[in-house]
Amino acid sequence: MRPVRTAARALLASIFVVDGIRTLNQPETRADAVRPLTDRVTPLLERTDPRLPTDPLTLVRVKAAADVVAGLALATGRFTRPAAAVLAAGLIPHTLTEKGDRDNLLRNLGLLGGLLLAAVDTEGRPSLHYRTSHAIDRSQRTMRRAVRTARREAKIAAASAVAARRLPG
Repeated sequence: MRPVRTAARALLASIFVVDGIRTLNQPETRADAVRPLTDRVTPLLERTDPRLPTDPLTLVRVKAAADVVAGLALATGRFTRPAAAVLAAGLIPHTLTEKGDRDNLLRNLGLLGGLLLAAVDTEGRPSLHYRTSHAIDRSQRTMRRAVRTARREAKIAAASAVAARRLPG
């Protein structure tokens, strides 16, 4: 399963790396397309943190750089779950600003589905939540067993003490 998983991640990431590099080389074309969305989001960004960039060209460059870095991380198998989550989060505004036909929308939805699968893929290993909940269950069972053993030993010790008092001498 590992070679299939590796190939699938590389194929999924390739479109984001190529598109991110293309956008970094010519950000102006994409900046014009995202301007309506950035005009609506700019007041929110300025209220959140005035240091955040609000210029469409800068935002396009930041998203393109994030796509390249996250795409390379996904393709190389490093930080795959966070990388897939970053790419999925960036795909949503990209889909909203893209002026395309139904085919582009379906392509982006397919990519989003693949990214969501990659974001939750634990590569056959138990997730952190599973491991912690089972560790807690094991420790609780061990504690209950220790308490039962201590009670049993205390009963035996009490019975031994009563028996010892009855002995002469």
